[in-house]
Amino acid sequence: MSLFERYLTVWVATCMVVGILLGKLMPEVAQALDGMALSVNGAPVVSIPIAICLFFMMYPIMVKIDFHEVVRAGKAVRPVGLTLFINWAIKPFTMYAIASFFLGTLFLTFIGADAVDHVKIPLGADLAVGDSYGAGRVVLLDGVRVLEVPLWRSYLAGCILLGIAPCTAMVLVWGYLSKGNDGHTLVMVAINSLTMLVLFGVLGGFLLGVGKLPVPWEALLLSISVYVALPLVAGYVSRKWIIAAKGEQWFRETFLRFLTPVTIGALLVTLVLLFSLKGETIVQNPLTILWIAVPLFVQTVFVFALGYGLSKLFGLTYESAAPTSMIGASNHFEVAIATAAMLYGLSSGAALATVVGVLIEVPLMLMLVRFCLQTQSWFPRAALTAKSTGEL
Repeated sequence: MSLFERYLTVWVATCMVVGILLGKLMPEVAQALDGMALSVNGAPVVSIPIAICLFFMMYPIMVKIDFHEVVRAGKAVRPVGLTLFINWAIKPFTMYAIASFFLGTLFLTFIGADAVDHVKIPLGADLAVGDSYGAGRVVLLDGVRVLEVPLWRSYLAGCILLGIAPCTAMVLVWGYLSKGNDGHTLVMVAINSLTMLVLFGVLGGFLLGVGKLPVPWEALLLSISVYVALPLVAGYVSRKWIIAAKGEQWFRETFLRFLTPVTIGALLVTLVLLFSLKGETIVQNPLTILWIAVPLFVQTVFVFALGYGLSKLFGLTYESAAPTSMIGASNHFEVAIATAAMLYGLSSGAALATVVGVLIEVPLMLMLVRFCLQTQSWFPRAALTAKSTGEL
């Protein structure tokens, strides 16, 4: 792990401060950036600054995907199947349940039962001022129609988007530090990216609807196209072209090394934009971060424990158990941030909740890495079982 990656939490906190200061000292700059968007029927849909940042966040992840390895991973039925089961059949629903309990019940008094957030009207929805939509109501704010929703539900939306976006490129670091199977980790990053093309919109629409939040299906599909499919295609095409032109060794040792800080750098720029618009809310109620962080912490530890326990139950080697648990616990916060900004707005509580996910991920995942290293003896080792199990 590089110095830059090791202190990611410090850089995230720094960008939060810079963003808050920017919003306080130069609010017109933040508003101008927020106004740079592609619109459909007069409604802003894709934030241009965020789209650019997110492409540079996602492209370095996608270009690493070797589709031959994805196909070969099908032979490792147990670790791959367990990872997919936890990520898509368990994690989204436990996130919804845990976040709903903490934000909508336990912390509701502190957040404010009457506190509201203003988010974008769903793309394609023909709503007039005063109309109701889910738990929200259409109001006029600075001459623009927006949806007024309970603030805690806006935070819940951000948590849901984190829950349906499992596994980020940073999990490659967690797998490496925990001395797991790097091949299994990389392949699962690839498989999750492909699975997300299908399940992200389906689960997102369902859980957001259950939470009585705006379900902008058109925008969900657009977000998958812009933030997942586009960089995936770009990564696939450029990978083939670069390897053909320069060779695989140059691609791995030079090109990928150059890209390493690009994802995190683009993420940090995005955080400055987000906090430049949410700074006032945080300054007025600094405990907001805590109310959101608690359910995210509980969810992460729970999903990790579930993955680790099931790995033990199914007889996986430590080299497969560690990354399987890490992948489930980690969030694809790049996609979650982008989607929250697109669906609800850069200044929404949903976008803020996804940023809190970034803030707690590094120290929490390092804690889980340490736990894995201390419990290696709980599992058989790959050298003794690889031939009989067919694991990666």
